[in-house]
Amino acid sequence: METPLLKEALHRSCWVQVLVDAPVRERTYTYRLAADMAAAEGDIVCVPFGGQSVGGIVVGCLEELPAGLDAQRLKTVEAVLGSGFFPATLWPLLVRVAEYYLTPLSRVIEAALPPGILSRARRRLRLVRPVSPMAEWGLSTGAKAALQFLEAQKSSDLSWRFCVQQLPEGQQALKELLARGLIESYFAAGERVRPRTRQYVALTGGPSGLTPRQREVIHCLRRLGGEASVEQLVEAAHTTRSLIQNLDRLGHLRLFERQVFRSAHHAVPADAPKILTPPQQWVLEKLNTAPPGPVLLEGVTGSGKTEVYLQAIAPVLARGESALVLVPEIGLTPQLGDRFRARFGEQVQIYHSALSEGERFDGWRRMLTGEPQVVVGTRSAIFAPLPRLGLIVLDEEHDGSYKQDRPAPCYHARTVALWRAELCGCPLLLGSATPDLASFRAAAEGQYLHLQMNERVAQRPLPAVEVVDMREELDRGNLTPFSRTLQQALQQMHAAGRQGILFINRRGYSTFVLCRSCGETLRCPNCAVSLTYHRLESGEHLRCHYCNYGRPQPRHCPHCRSPNLRYFGAGTQRIAAQLAEQFPALRVLRFDRDTTARKDGHRAIIEQFARQQADILVGTQMLTKGLDLPQVTLVGILAADGLLNQPDFRAGERAFQLLTQVAGRAGRGEEPGRVILQTYAPEHPVVQAASGHDYRRFATSELTERRALGYPPYEQLICLQITGSEQQWVIAAAEALATMLEGDGAFEGQLLGPAPCTVERVANRYRWQLLIKNTAAAAGRARLQDLLALYATPPGIGVSVDVDPLRLL
Repeated sequence: METPLLKEALHRSCWVQVLVDAPVRERTYTYRLAADMAAAEGDIVCVPFGGQSVGGIVVGCLEELPAGLDAQRLKTVEAVLGSGFFPATLWPLLVRVAEYYLTPLSRVIEAALPPGILSRARRRLRLVRPVSPMAEWGLSTGAKAALQFLEAQKSSDLSWRFCVQQLPEGQQALKELLARGLIESYFAAGERVRPRTRQYVALTGGPSGLTPRQREVIHCLRRLGGEASVEQLVEAAHTTRSLIQNLDRLGHLRLFERQVFRSAHHAVPADAPKILTPPQQWVLEKLNTAPPGPVLLEGVTGSGKTEVYLQAIAPVLARGESALVLVPEIGLTPQLGDRFRARFGEQVQIYHSALSEGERFDGWRRMLTGEPQVVVGTRSAIFAPLPRLGLIVLDEEHDGSYKQDRPAPCYHARTVALWRAELCGCPLLLGSATPDLASFRAAAEGQYLHLQMNERVAQRPLPAVEVVDMREELDRGNLTPFSRTLQQALQQMHAAGRQGILFINRRGYSTFVLCRSCGETLRCPNCAVSLTYHRLESGEHLRCHYCNYGRPQPRHCPHCRSPNLRYFGAGTQRIAAQLAEQFPALRVLRFDRDTTARKDGHRAIIEQFARQQADILVGTQMLTKGLDLPQVTLVGILAADGLLNQPDFRAGERAFQLLTQVAGRAGRGEEPGRVILQTYAPEHPVVQAASGHDYRRFATSELTERRALGYPPYEQLICLQITGSEQQWVIAAAEALATMLEGDGAFEGQLLGPAPCTVERVANRYRWQLLIKNTAAAAGRARLQDLLALYATPPGIGVSVDVDPLRLL
């Protein structure tokens, strides 16, 4: 039977869907709003869940209850704790991401929020002091008891739930005190991440009646402006905390807590704007007069794109707006962040996944203040809650790291940036020396403003690229990974006191270990891949780069017990070891995922190399992007063929971009640069185009092939991946899904597959995929989403959707 309150709620449409913080698979639940309560999408709420109160975010407001829900059994939202947690333009962006990438909105919100922000979140309250003698006038008996209870507590900051449990009329009494303004209610994160506080002291009385030492402290605090942190006063007055506490008890000072922001910043010297080259000045003038919209800045490596970013951001901050600068790799944030902080000081903050949860939490809170600032971060920073966004910059916009592969949503930061710039009415600046072919095509067709800088700063020449045919090296008996040309160049570089970079796109020591007696390869028991051999301080080790399984290197073959194990392929670790063996005078540093795993690992290695404490930097593709090291005059590219021969239609584009970008690290200072590109296929079109720094030649040829084959950017792709622990069930599920899609008359799109993924088994789950082409229309995606909702997924089978996949592996 419906109660009057329930009838009123039904008429007022007061039902909300809340994303709760709970360790369960389905995390969105429906709640009722009380008669005196209003909530909107994006609000922070406190809700009852499993016998406790937890934090949540409203993800939807319902006019009527979904079928099957019993209104009588729904719980009521306890409190609305905060609004404006997402800026007005950010909420529709999250909705659009969910619709385009065929992902539940709750998953998108989880991806946007910093981790831990709802972790065991609680509703808390604090007594508003001072409480006037007339405060109890007109209060109910229960509210008076509650006020007396709160005044008797040692702490003025208490859990709402604790107070409700301790008071006979707790809920109603606290609501009455809240309505009278005697208490404040607020949302607090759990133990994992809380605002950081610092103790401050403020002057309240004069120095009369104090000892000479106490008067000195009072006078010192007055010189500091009457308020300072305790640490600052202790240092300035050469005093102790106990003396300050005595002054607090005497009423001459007041001690209090103040929230402060954690910072991942390092001190950097200030920097003034540089005098621009004519191409830079021309680009900046075009940017300042261009209407809001996407701008593709195609500038050769070393042309000064970063200085253009800096001078384009300065007027944005002057207008009281903020700027968002995205980079593809965490390894780029130390150097780029330092350049921005040298120019804009404390207005710059860094935001990426390698920061602590507290640093990310504080970064999010600071963005919500609305103060003008520059946020430098990786792809997740595209959801930064900056309320007044005046410019978005994507540096190295071509880079595949901007695409999220897993978990869902599988969004591309460049696509989301386009939408966000449109919602905010601000420019989007896409910078690259090797633009993504989709961006290049959009610019060629007039969808983007296309600006170019075709020469380096100070008219420095692009580095000469020398292609070395490794087949000839092999014929002449050179079995090392270094060609004779590269060996001579290393010696000359060292003699000149310069630095060099060696690029190889694999980490570890050897790619795989093989038994020469039985021919077996040591493989991961969880994945369909070989184990990579690593030499660690703790000993020889085998590791899977997919599931992170590891084991010690065996002395005998596990299959035939033969000791005849041999190592094949080379990674960064092996190259560094062979360099040390062949060139003992060279000081070598490694720059890969293994050496940068610790916090600030990227910064430590780059700073060490920049201080010329090493001669050679050996690394993977993370060193190809955006690093500006003026002392580097030599770049060696080892095993370029591994980039070219991948089972992916984008392999050529990625190879050209990597080769061109790593070559661009050479010759950025006063000395000219030299690049030695080693390959077994010197005649390959990608190698020829990269050696000539000829992006136009490559892009024109590649786009012609893509159009003929019906691949992006001319047709859209959607990848459906089916996974499970039993191979036959995965195959059956993939075939059933394909049959359903092909049999639907309203479904438009060419279906390719099903087929096994390139690596069929990862972490003991088999993987098959279906590829759908020609589904660019929103209606096509919507129909696909409807069909996937109708598909009865068998137990133990997972189906994931990747819209616009970058890697078909």
